[in-house]
Amino acid sequence: MTNIRRIFAPKIENTASAMKEVTRIFDILDVYTEKWPEQQVALARKENGTWIKYSPEQYQDISRKLAYAFIELGIQPNDKIAIISNNRPEWNMIDMAVQQIGAIIVPIYPTISTEDYLFTINNCEAKFVILEGLSVMNKIEEIRPNTPNLQYVYTMVNRDKYPYFQQLVELGETHPHPEELEQRKVNVKPEDCATIIYTSGTTGVPKGVMLSHSNLMGQLRGIEHTPAKWSKTAFSFLPICHAYERIMVYMYQYLGMSVYYAESLATLADNMKEIHPTMMTAVPRVLEKMYEKVIQGGNKKKGLERFIFRRAIKLTERYKIDPDERSAFYNLKIRIADKLVYSKIRAQLGAEHFDIIVSGAASISQKVAGFFSAIKMPVYEGYGMTETSPVIAVSDNSRYGREVGTVGKALPGIELKIADNEEIICRGHNVMMGYYKNEELTKEIIDEEGWLHTGDMGYIDDKGRLFITGRLKNLFKTSMGKYINPQIIEEKFGESKFIENIVVFGEGQKFAAALIVPDMNFIQSWNKRNRLILNKNKKEKKEKVEALTDAEIKTIIAKEVKHYNTFFGDTEQIKKFEIVNDKWTIENGIMTPTLKVKRKVVQQRYKALIDSMFA
Repeated sequence: MTNIRRIFAPKIENTASAMKEVTRIFDILDVYTEKWPEQQVALARKENGTWIKYSPEQYQDISRKLAYAFIELGIQPNDKIAIISNNRPEWNMIDMAVQQIGAIIVPIYPTISTEDYLFTINNCEAKFVILEGLSVMNKIEEIRPNTPNLQYVYTMVNRDKYPYFQQLVELGETHPHPEELEQRKVNVKPEDCATIIYTSGTTGVPKGVMLSHSNLMGQLRGIEHTPAKWSKTAFSFLPICHAYERIMVYMYQYLGMSVYYAESLATLADNMKEIHPTMMTAVPRVLEKMYEKVIQGGNKKKGLERFIFRRAIKLTERYKIDPDERSAFYNLKIRIADKLVYSKIRAQLGAEHFDIIVSGAASISQKVAGFFSAIKMPVYEGYGMTETSPVIAVSDNSRYGREVGTVGKALPGIELKIADNEEIICRGHNVMMGYYKNEELTKEIIDEEGWLHTGDMGYIDDKGRLFITGRLKNLFKTSMGKYINPQIIEEKFGESKFIENIVVFGEGQKFAAALIVPDMNFIQSWNKRNRLILNKNKKEKKEKVEALTDAEIKTIIAKEVKHYNTFFGDTEQIKKFEIVNDKWTIENGIMTPTLKVKRKVVQQRYKALIDSMFA
């Protein structure tokens, strides 16, 4: 296969002597307690208004007792243990315990359907399930008669139905198996499967991605030098079931950081103020929401304070990551803005001393990335997929290693290539072992030369940085023979504060059309602000601001469509659109856990509405 440009990343070299002994994920526990004895908090979550904290020693001790319990229950090497839970310290403890005994951990999202639970548990042949939440328990109870391999069901807390987590710990405490555990750990090889992660994906039946200890450790060695050594408090809110957040949580532990889990997406701001994190991961949509909240707060200011705020925000829109591209005068203005505005924003976010935000799962806009970087919460973009463990490329601190629009350079030990059809393909230590019990699909994605075909399109610039341009499967051709990349259009329109989500269609049609979900929170705030200004100008007194009608909302969105259409040629412009009033969420199956829209689900659910635009 020929290529447009090919990058061979340098061979991995690990300089930290203590890290050389870490060849399996569970080895991190020993390094944690030995290398950072001063660290008081390894894992924490908030419960009933109080942060419940676990030291590295407690983390290691409970994990060991859980491993004893699994041995006592007869769990054998290569048995599958499924965990269905939101982020919490117990998740990590179970994960480490399972891996130590040579079994395989299978994380499952708490938000999927009963049918998906049935498929996943049977496909991986899970022998043991531990779950969180009454709803999940009811779904597992419903399918249990049809899961022949499932022997044990435990819950995280006592629900008076099944045995629960604390009883599992107590079982291990009263039935220790130290010698067998040590032998089991010795028998686990780096090339052994550590986990099977079922892809949530945006299409098709879930596929079980098998990742080895070696796959995962290669990732940690590739990214360990990016965070600053002083960065010691990590904040986690993305689902740890997802490979992206999971590898980052491993990295936090690998580098001796404390990991604090958010209560929920709704409490992010409050939790950050309480723990003052130095690092976190995010997806662009979350960062966009944080940005919008800051802007809305600034717009409420008055007089000189409001003027200064707006000028400071305007500065961030021109922020360049490369210092050589910033003039001395611009840097002076940034320093002044930092004292007057940015430092206050950081304080509001609980991020006074911040190192890195790692953004992935989708591209982030120049405006939002520039804002966070300018206020000293620098955004590092990354790219990958579950099948690549999951990182292929990520921004770093080298010269030209970080720039808005690029996902950075390939990790050490990974070969990166662009095929003739512009598809991104890679080869190296990050490529999965394969799909569980599905050799045919494995061969479809990994060719005979070991290249994994991502299905994404992109290019590599002369500095070795990777740029993503879209998905091969999302490209469509109009009836006029013109190819359209909907992702580029959706990303541009997504810059609008009035648009929450947009999906572009047009396969085989004369033009492109879109379904648009308005951002009603912003629209209502905008409406209130503008109506009050209008009344004031008219010298009218009107305390209550009337809600916008559907027709008025459509008129607002139409103006946005007209504006953003100007960035595209005639064949790519949105000729028709329809407003969707539904909320698109993870719970209703339209969004993935990393907040990406499932295009095919939207296409099926709104088929009649889409068809009407082309009728």
